[in-house]
Amino acid sequence: MGEHWLASFALLALTAGEEAQGPVTAATSALREGRLVLLPTETVYGLAADAGNPRAVAAVYAAKGRPAFNPLIAHVASVEAAREIAVLSPEAEILAAAFWPGPLTLVLPVQPGGRVCDLARAGLDTVAVRVPAHPLARAVLEAFGGPVAAPSANRSGRPSPTNFAAAMAETGEEAAVALDGGPCEVGLESTVVSLLDQPRLLRPGRVTREEVEALVGPLAEAEADARRSPGRLTRHYAPEAPVRLEAEGARPGEIFLAFGPAPEGAEVLNLSPAGDLVEAAANLFSF
Repeated sequence: MGEHWLASFALLALTAGEEAQGPVTAATSALREGRLVLLPTETVYGLAADAGNPRAVAAVYAAKGRPAFNPLIAHVASVEAAREIAVLSPEAEILAAAFWPGPLTLVLPVQPGGRVCDLARAGLDTVAVRVPAHPLARAVLEAFGGPVAAPSANRSGRPSPTNFAAAMAETGEEAAVALDGGPCEVGLESTVVSLLDQPRLLRPGRVTREEVEALVGPLAEAEADARRSPGRLTRHYAPEAPVRLEAEGARPGEIFLAFGPAPEGAEVLNLSPAGDLVEAAANLFSF
């Protein structure tokens, strides 16, 4: 019953008003009015707000229970739109050409006069920006015409939702419009790379260290710029149940999260029977 109710809730959100609106139009209208939108991306579902509206951004922090010193990623429709809110170095241009649209976030100096508000940047002189690849997210961003702050739609500290039902269960009640874009292809948060004094890997993701280093050289350690990246809290993406590492099987009352060849059974969830890291990443948060 729960999943059907969630789907009905989304339909009501999309068709509210004097006339039924299409999903992109409804989402764009909500963003312009300072309301929140559940937005699918290729990484995870996000809880989106106009990045230039401090009241809307504050509503995102409140809905997630997220501390305001943790900056939000600004999502834009194109590299050209990224240049309007951030100063792109030659290294940034190289990485943008290689990985955008896609699951890579760049931390860059903020563009003077850019539309990302101080609260979304957690008061920093930098901005985290990416161009998502999901077609529905891109359609909304292009129609909206500005940066959208869209942290993962989970409550702060919880695993990020990678399907519509999970996103609705986490923060759906806070959203004026909820867009169902199907399961997320990547299933992990975006890789975050800082390009300030020197390139640094702040958060791992689908785009690997090796792929980035092949284009811009060695990446320094994260500590100097760690506060500029989301996903760096001591407790982040944590399940509510206890976790036992390096287990060889499930004890009574447990579920065994396997990778590669493993026994089958009701208590086994295999991230990738073939040992494929990409498949495992896509299943990790949902499992």
